[in-house]
Formats: sequence, structure tokens, C-alpha cells
Amino acid sequence: MTTFNPPILQESRSLVRERLGVDSPICVLKWRRKQLLVLRSQQQSHPSHLPPLTNERRLIDCLSHSPIRLVRADASLGESGLRFWANACESSHKTLYLRLPAASKLPHKRIGFFWGCKRVLDLSLASLMLVLLSPVLLTIAALIKVSTPGPILFRQWRVGQRGKLFRVLKFRTMTVNAEQHHHQIMADQAHTNLHKRHDDPRITPLGRWLRKYSLDELPQLFNVLLGEMSLVGPRPWALYDAVRIRPEMLERLNALPGITGAWQIQARSHLLDIDMVNDLDLEYLRNWSLTEDLKILLRTVPKVLSGFGAC
Repeated sequence: MTTFNPPILQESRSLVRERLGVDSPICVLKWRRKQLLVLRSQQQSHPSHLPPLTNERRLIDCLSHSPIRLVRADASLGESGLRFWANACESSHKTLYLRLPAASKLPHKRIGFFWGCKRVLDLSLASLMLVLLSPVLLTIAALIKVSTPGPILFRQWRVGQRGKLFRVLKFRTMTVNAEQHHHQIMADQAHTNLHKRHDDPRITPLGRWLRKYSLDELPQLFNVLLGEMSLVGPRPWALYDAVRIRPEMLERLNALPGITGAWQIQARSHLLDIDMVNDLDLEYLRNWSLTEDLKILLRTVPKVLSGFGAC
């Protein structure tokens, strides 16, 4: 039985400081209106008011026994810090959000009725596609199972609407435990570039073919049904890319991400600069309409079938 005292996070407006690990930043934890704010501390050293939270099980116990409804964390915690909190929140049935600037100009705030129509369109088309493509999905699943050891699906943390972290679903296209070698493989990538490589050695032969025609993205239709994604929208950022977005562009992370979007039909994997991808997404959001979404969907089909810009 753990000796940790969970109620410590129930104190009103409490402020505690913790270090997630040897290489992780010191955190300031604030309790506010049944929300836990996880901030990066500006101080390098100070006494801790909690037992070390380097043990994920300890943090899960703490969150599970507290009345906290959600957790908001600074992007400045870095990829490893955010993943640590995301895993703990998932296990304790709490929701984790990135702390982001307000985004009052997003389409769902400006055009509520038409944004609702977009959701109906998403549900209808995603359901229809899952039914029609079910033989394809089952065939791909079987091929992955017999060709390489490991799970059929790949689940990865992505940043969703209003900064909510969710698990994106894809068919696995890499070797088992490929995430553990991610930063080693991407070490020579420019800091402003997306973490993508055309010659990534972790990609399996079947995975390369699936990626060429974006077939690995098909399980994201389930993310659409869950309301975590849309058929059309900005790129869903992985944590290792999201933490490198410039502060003045963090507002864009409030948007509902999509399976396809302006980045997919204009450049796909040819465009690796984070700022340029964000610019495309912001332009899409500024000019959003149902008509534009339908145009993007129609333009996506020939791009995907031709293998345009695959990586």
C-alpha cells in the first residue's frame, strides 16, 4: 500500500513544487476550481511540498483520489513531461489540456450553426466510410499481423481541440518500440522542421506502402466519430512537434484537427517547416467554410491515390 497522501491536491488554491525527473523541469502545481495547473517553475531549486512524483503510479494514485476534473499543463514542460502527465491522467480518468491563449476567432465560435453542420457531415461520412472500407481495414490489419511482430494499431498522443490531448489511431507502419529511437533518428533535423524523414529506417516495407497512399490514416475515422478529430482541419500535432511551436502561434492549437487539410493537398510531407505548416492551417481557419471543406475532401482523393508527397 502506498504511503502517499492523495488529499494534498484537494487543498484550495494550493501551490506545490515538484521535479518530474532528473532531466525534467521543476513544476509548480496550482489547484484552481477543480483544475490542476501544471506550470514550469522559474526557480532552479526550492523545497518540495510533495513526495517526489517521479513514480507514475504515485501520481496516478494522487489524481485518482482527488476531485480534480481536468489538468492543464504548460507546453514548456517539454515532450517527456507532457507525456508523463498524459499517461497518468489517462490511467486516472482525468483529461489533460495544454494551457493555450484564448482563440475567439476560431470557426466554431464565429459560425456556430455551420460548425454544427460540419460535425453532422463528419459523423455521416466517417460512418459511411468505415462501412464501405471495412474489407480494406480488415485486410490491412491481417497483413500487419502476419508481416511484422507487434500491435496492429499505433496510438500516439496528439494535441486536439482547445489543447486537449488525445490518442490518435493509425495502422502501425514502424517496427516495435520505434518511439524509443525517435530522437536519435531525428537528431540531424533542423529545430524548425517537423520530425519526418523520407529515409526513416524504422518504417517497415508494408508500412512504407501504407504511408504512400495514406492507408495508415484510416483508423482516424474512429477519432472522428469520437469527436477528437474532423475529416478536414489543421494538422494534429504530435507532442515532439507541438512543444517547438513559437509562443505567438500557440493559439492555433485550439482548433479541431483533421485527417486531411490544406497541408495535405498542397504539400503533404514535402513541407517540413513548422511555421509554414502553421501558416497554411491559419489561412484555412481564417477562411473556413463548409464549401471549402468539401473542396479539400475532393482534392484529397486524387492526391492520395497518386502517392503525392508521401513520406
